[in-house]
Amino acid sequence: LPPLTNSKGSPTGAIHGVIAMLRNLYEEYKPEYFGVVFDPKGKTLRDDWFPEYKANRPSMPDDLRAQVEPIFDLVRGLGYPMVMVDRVEADDVIGTLARAAAAEHIEVIISTGDKDMAQLVCDEIRLVNTMDNSVLDSAGVVGKFGVRPDQIIDYLTLTGDKVDNIPGVDKVGPKT
Repeated sequence: LPPLTNSKGSPTGAIHGVIAMLRNLYEEYKPEYFGVVFDPKGKTLRDDWFPEYKANRPSMPDDLRAQVEPIFDLVRGLGYPMVMVDRVEADDVIGTLARAAAAEHIEVIISTGDKDMAQLVCDEIRLVNTMDNSVLDSAGVVGKFGVRPDQIIDYLTLTGDKVDNIPGVDKVGPKT
């Protein structure tokens, strides 16, 4: 996101980017239901299960950290429901809500660039990446990863995930 600042020199690029993305999504899809899910502060259940989870990730930059609470305030101010569950990663909350809605035959659009979420794609669930304007349905998942959505868990288990510090199988990658 752009390194914007306000007149006092405080960073505002993430605030601007997140709010613009949410408004664009809302305007483009005109959803009947809409919610914004954030990770909670602190460790999650995933950290208990795998202590090395995300161990190599750098900490959040200070200029981004300064924008988190204002983003929360603006999301609430815009009237969007905001969900944060203690000790539960946002991805897990999103997955739970998406699967529940899909079970009720409600069309679901998840805005994310996270490849882990491709496992959720089905007739009722699509992924939208607002950074590159791509939309992934089942055929899109196959085109991007070479496997069906129901195979993404196996694919990521084999290949690993450097971003999340998941090791995978030695000498196995997307092409092998």
